[in-house]
Amino acid sequence: MSIKKHIPNAFTCANLLCGCFGITFAFGGQLEFTALLVLLAAVFDFFDGFTARMLKAYSEIGKQLDSLADLVSFGMAPGFIVYHLLDPEVSQSMNELAAGNPALLNLRYLAFLIPVFSALRLAKFNVDTRQTDSFIGVPTPANAILFASFPLILIAQPFISNVNFYAEITNAYFLLGLTLAMCFLMVSELPLISFKFRSFQWKGNEPRYVLLIISAASIVFLQFMAIPIIILLYILISIVNTYIPKR
Repeated sequence: MSIKKHIPNAFTCANLLCGCFGITFAFGGQLEFTALLVLLAAVFDFFDGFTARMLKAYSEIGKQLDSLADLVSFGMAPGFIVYHLLDPEVSQSMNELAAGNPALLNLRYLAFLIPVFSALRLAKFNVDTRQTDSFIGVPTPANAILFASFPLILIAQPFISNVNFYAEITNAYFLLGLTLAMCFLMVSELPLISFKFRSFQWKGNEPRYVLLIISAASIVFLQFMAIPIIILLYILISIVNTYIPKR
């Protein structure tokens, strides 16, 4: 029995373990560790697909396992991050809302729309034959990385800026609005580029390389603050790549 066919699944299982560990840290309010584990899960998620293509080790089990792992790491884990950021002890704006009407504390549970729409997104991806070389709708890893960046920005902000991001990132209106917007984008018909390299030549991969170069430069100068910018650029470059006529 060839061991190579199990290599992609090993990366997928590592992805799943990261999600499980991340959720346990979220229960303890250690969101920075949850966020780091979401990022590590994204690395494993990239390599499971990359090794499957390189080794031609595709399997239906691998496809289903990947979706199950992604639901935990990129659905449940970011949902818990947002839920905890909306805690009245963390979010001043949520505290003010609850002071006027305690029932509004239940708005925190909208954070779990993230795993719900992630599940819908993953199920849609599995049956949508259009998404072999590109994506339709924001991928769950991109959505998860966006929300995972917030705790990291909060702990890194003294080193990267004199601006206090705490009030903005923990603002209930911002978090709830962004949650609803990203849930919609995950299941939307918006075409987005993927990083499924069939070759490493510049021709045909221009949008991917442009995004990677900008992302690397942004991370050097802005550190974790670069992540939301990169996700926004990813969406914008994809739109340009799709709708601007190619010469």
